[in-house]
Amino acid sequence: MFDSLSGKLQHAFRNLRGLGKISEANVADSLREVRLALLEADVNFKVARDFIEQVRAKSLGQEVLRSIQPGQQIIKVIHDELVALLGSTNAALNLSGNPACLLLVGLHGSGKTTSSGKLARLLHKQGRAPLLVAADVYRPAAMDQLETLARSLDLPVFVQRGESDVLRIAREALDFARANNRNTLIFDTAGRLQIDEPLVQELVRLRDLVKPQEILLVLDAATGQEAVNVAAHFDQALQITGAILTKLDGDARGGAALSLKAVTGKPIKFAGVGEKLEEFEPFHPERMASRILGMGDVVSLVERAAEAVDLDEAQRLEEKMRKGQFTLEDFRDQLRQMRKLGSLEDIVKMLPGGDQMAGADLTKQEKEFRHMEAMICAMTLQERGNPHLLNAKRRQRIAKGSGVTVTELNTMLNKFNQMQAMMKKMGKFQRMMAKMGGAPAGLFRR
Repeated sequence: MFDSLSGKLQHAFRNLRGLGKISEANVADSLREVRLALLEADVNFKVARDFIEQVRAKSLGQEVLRSIQPGQQIIKVIHDELVALLGSTNAALNLSGNPACLLLVGLHGSGKTTSSGKLARLLHKQGRAPLLVAADVYRPAAMDQLETLARSLDLPVFVQRGESDVLRIAREALDFARANNRNTLIFDTAGRLQIDEPLVQELVRLRDLVKPQEILLVLDAATGQEAVNVAAHFDQALQITGAILTKLDGDARGGAALSLKAVTGKPIKFAGVGEKLEEFEPFHPERMASRILGMGDVVSLVERAAEAVDLDEAQRLEEKMRKGQFTLEDFRDQLRQMRKLGSLEDIVKMLPGGDQMAGADLTKQEKEFRHMEAMICAMTLQERGNPHLLNAKRRQRIAKGSGVTVTELNTMLNKFNQMQAMMKKMGKFQRMMAKMGGAPAGLFRR
């Protein structure tokens, strides 16, 4: 989402890095570009103005004047101010109730139902016992959608079809939760406009009944600057405790994320970064600021890898690699595990300087990976274990079944053979070193 803003800031930083000394004039020129980048990203005008003034004041301070690399120091000031603008630290959920109640509110189509499922999945992984509550009585499809999400997560859902009294649903859901030892209720409420006073008052009554620990406003990042106005209205009526920003993987300009905390004083607690249920993460201002400034986000990448990769499976594959027993079936499993981390472009962008590497080449590489997986899936189990069986007739069948040419299939098999040969050499080298006492047997094991 922040690609355009990040690109413009990188251009401004090139000028800053070249500064031999700092003066009010050259700082003003560079910060003018930063200000324009923020405004073009749909950041609130007052927020952008105050941000630039804060950076200017700190950049012209004595600490920067004595710096060996003044341009780099200004970039550090911009980073720190951006972190402060986004909320300084991750704002954790308050789950102190028994059961804890979380109310998800927002406009029509902002992603409340999907976010409810994503949040339930995340809390379940953290050891909580969530119960999804269908509190949207105006859109029957919302109940169906929530039930589908709950089934895919193997989590309970409380649905009262035909009941139009939201308060009665809430009371019965609380009774059900206590009777079934569910310690966290997530209420998926109906979408409503902030100016629809009767529906907003219904939320107020629901809040007064369940006394939620968290009232989370679900905001579509594509809403832009209007998202801040929506947040202000909902906060005035309900005293929201935070926000969930959805569709951060889209092409929105990012102004809502940068303006929300400054305008409302309420933190962004979670971010939806894709359509899949696992593409949902706590919002860390420092990590997001680093991504925006092209500095990467290695911590989030490591966390994503820890969640996506099966360590037992990884060790099994590593053992097979060392023994030279790595098959096409194993190669396919590796490709699938890598895909769980996200697209190649997303992964690269989380590395320092990754924005400069992202682009058409990665898209082409990802397409090749998909083709490789399709080729392997078109083989029989016997063929995956023993590629030497692949004669011309079999190769024609596999190429046709996977939608590629025989030449592409041959290229993939040649690459696999080269990789297998290299793995065997590494395994022999490791065993030799172990015999000589120069390396432990698990040299290549993480």
